Amino acid sequence: MAPNDRMHTTMMDTTSMSTEGFLPEDTKFSTRAIHAGHSPEKWSSMAVITPISLSTTFKQFGPGEPKQFEYSRSDNPTRNVLESCLASLDGGRFALAFSSGLGALNAVVQLLNAGDHVICMDDVYGGTNRYFSKIATKFCITVTFVDLSDVKNLDKEIKPNTKLIWIENPTNPMMKVVDVRSITRFAKFKSRDVMVVVDNTFLTPYFQKPLALGADISVYSLTKYMNGHSDVVMGAAVTNSEVIYSELKFIQNASGVVPSPFDCYLVDRSLKTLCIRMKQHMENGLRVARFLESHPMVLKVLHPGLESHPGYNIAKQQWSGCSGMLSFYIKGDIEDTKLFIKKLKYFICAESLGGFESLVEVPSLMTHTSVSAEERERLGITDNLVRTSVGLESADDLVEDLNQALLAVQATKKK
Repeated sequence: MAPNDRMHTTMMDTTSMSTEGFLPEDTKFSTRAIHAGHSPEKWSSMAVITPISLSTTFKQFGPGEPKQFEYSRSDNPTRNVLESCLASLDGGRFALAFSSGLGALNAVVQLLNAGDHVICMDDVYGGTNRYFSKIATKFCITVTFVDLSDVKNLDKEIKPNTKLIWIENPTNPMMKVVDVRSITRFAKFKSRDVMVVVDNTFLTPYFQKPLALGADISVYSLTKYMNGHSDVVMGAAVTNSEVIYSELKFIQNASGVVPSPFDCYLVDRSLKTLCIRMKQHMENGLRVARFLESHPMVLKVLHPGLESHPGYNIAKQQWSGCSGMLSFYIKGDIEDTKLFIKKLKYFICAESLGGFESLVEVPSLMTHTSVSAEERERLGITDNLVRTSVGLESADDLVEDLNQALLAVQATKKK
């Protein structure tokens, strides 16, 4: 079969299988994204689109008598609307927006005390690993990195002073799948004082609802899919616990890790199209993944929507779909990887993910350089591992782009 014929067949096959077997779609999601937290009656102008409230302070009827808002760090009308919408999308009661995803992580860790123990998924975003390894430990908090894709490993590592379990699902960049429901049940059986937090950045609440699976907090880098336009840095935390919310609200205000009203407006705007964007990211991602899995220059593809993935069945049981995130190993060394990246035309070599544009990066040289070389080797983050954020371009163009870049690498090996 000619490359183009194989390419066409792969794309046709994945289109028909894009949502088969996953949990049913949240059919009310797009309605909540458009209307939750939004009411023209809130504004004297009856504006349909949430106004950007740039005022840093608000007039009070008298000393200590505010109408609703006092100071924009403490609360802001535009941020208030965004947070209400975020809570609704996750099926949560409360949401808080932070200046970045790591800002949200920092706030959650501030819920802990000196002497507490944290269990963190072993394969996580490099910035998360760096924070737990180099900052949290300064405050007498101990951290153990554990492969939570196997619940038995949690049993081995949980301690009487374990107060936080941090999960990424799927993980970054190895795309491991965690059985969140089993992890939360086991953790709560051991101790009701343990908080289970799921970083849901890769899937968004459209494809996974961690709170419904038993997690205490769902956290996000809103920078990624939730905003989806690569023009905002922001984070969020969503919970059903009024106690956790009250403490995080205090930390948000006292620490000052808040986003700007303009950025809140941009993310709120972007949530209106999250549903349709995620559907297309999933379709494009699966088509790319299946194509790569069939390519002679690819050793292995890591995508939870592929039957070859070890977490495939868990993903089908707990998610309603997959995003455009995948990783794969090229046949070759670091020079082959670099050549492949340079030959790409539509995939942009850049960090971050979840935007409308397709991005590609080499974790060992980019997002995960803060992880030790020994740990990278143990996790499988080698120099021929490529992480891809599949965007919203034509899937035909994306597959053709990957194919020509891989063939360019193959040609050098034949010389």
